[in-house]
Amino acid sequence: MSNNKNYNKKSTTTTKTKVNNHNTAITTKVDTLIEPFIKKHYPLSSIDRRFVDRRVADRRKSQNSKITVLIPAYNEEKGIGKVIDCVPVKKLNRYGFQTEIIVINNNSNDLTIKIARERNVKVITENKLGKGNAIRTGFRNISPDTDYVVMLDGDNTYKSDEILRLIEPLESNFSDVIIGSRLGGKLNKQSLSMTHRLANWSFTFLIRRLYLVNATDTCTGYFAWKKKVVDDLLPHIKSEGFAIEVEMITKMARLGYKIYSVPITYDKREGDSKLSPYLDGLKIIWMLFKNLAWRPQK
Repeated sequence: MSNNKNYNKKSTTTTKTKVNNHNTAITTKVDTLIEPFIKKHYPLSSIDRRFVDRRVADRRKSQNSKITVLIPAYNEEKGIGKVIDCVPVKKLNRYGFQTEIIVINNNSNDLTIKIARERNVKVITENKLGKGNAIRTGFRNISPDTDYVVMLDGDNTYKSDEILRLIEPLESNFSDVIIGSRLGGKLNKQSLSMTHRLANWSFTFLIRRLYLVNATDTCTGYFAWKKKVVDDLLPHIKSEGFAIEVEMITKMARLGYKIYSVPITYDKREGDSKLSPYLDGLKIIWMLFKNLAWRPQK
């Protein structure tokens, strides 16, 4: 009789060790088809059971998630094709994401539209020049079933194959908004002049001090948002030009959203810059101080 008890005790211990040794494999491979099998044949503890259930819920959620990629473009025939081609659609699909790419043609007079349409992406047009105008038009054309929105420029300075890096903190609910940081990431040679770096460091310092935003780059063109943030922000942004990035950051801070930065790659642009350093710099400074008194209307 005692031998049977010892045998049962030994068997129970062995079973528990087996489950613990295979716990990682179970939680990474579990899906809706084998979940009943696991519950029947692997008597996990309550803590392990909750972990498995959470992983299953996360898989189901990601399988129904959609990312809309916005690419504002004005005469970007040299870079737009590379930006579209490098969006990691297949990789995102493996993680359960659907992807829609929208190019916002800001009245281009080169081959930008032709190159974009050859890649079977959605192309919309905003005839009024200005990056702010293009971004608002893009926001208004996001489909209602979108969960996350990513925006990057069409000049191939930002790398679209890094999109997943910006999405992960949103999906894990670490943040509501992610800013792609050039200054905190990898700057390739000749991609950003020392004058632009100093100006950006100054703007970033003011954002951090005045708005308490944990950002390391405020003039970047690489953003990711939860869709609800874009819906909430859209009625409040008015800038027509390059001050739009700072306006979005300052007003999102006033709206109470969690904003963080992740490092990105920033390469030398392909094509001519549309930025007017001094004029746009003055507009950015004005926006920084003007929005100190801004509060959303109830």
